[in-house]
Amino acid sequence: MRVMPRRALAAAAVLLVIAAGGAAFLLSGTYNVAADAPHTRPVYALLETLRDRSIAAHSGGIAVPGDLTQPSRIRSGAGLYGEMCQSCHLAPGVAPTELSQGLYPQAPGLAAKSDLTPTEQFWIIKHGVKLSAMPAWGKTHSDKLIWDMVAFLRTMPTLTPAEYQALNKVAPEQHDAAMHDSHGDHDH
Repeated sequence: MRVMPRRALAAAAVLLVIAAGGAAFLLSGTYNVAADAPHTRPVYALLETLRDRSIAAHSGGIAVPGDLTQPSRIRSGAGLYGEMCQSCHLAPGVAPTELSQGLYPQAPGLAAKSDLTPTEQFWIIKHGVKLSAMPAWGKTHSDKLIWDMVAFLRTMPTLTPAEYQALNKVAPEQHDAAMHDSHGDHDH
């Protein structure tokens, strides 16, 4: 039988102590997960990097439709956004809501220009983001409707509050019609 060298034993002991300490920390409940107590900077940075890298990696092979600038897509997306997204992500001229103020992490304000690509926006809307209150809309909406939302998101930063209100005026009817057309037509 071969005996482990001292260095290997010391390294194994250090790893065992780290693993035991990590397990004790996790099981202790010491870390506060309350939404009104922000993460520490290192934890937030770790989660943010994990989220951003995951979205980039998983959205890489998605093909963008060529008609994202079509007014019909933008109108449909505006209606969907008004019904499903506005209360968390706000919109031009929309004041913070009770819901948006209570979220942690805060939902990004999507009325501002985004660094996300259309494929990243599509992936986030379709699959949601764990531990962020962002739902997976792909469970209830077809890929076509999700692309309509992306089309609107790409346009929204250029809208004034009045333009947003005018575009979103037909939101309930637009949303109901889009959902009726989409049932049973999910691209999973």
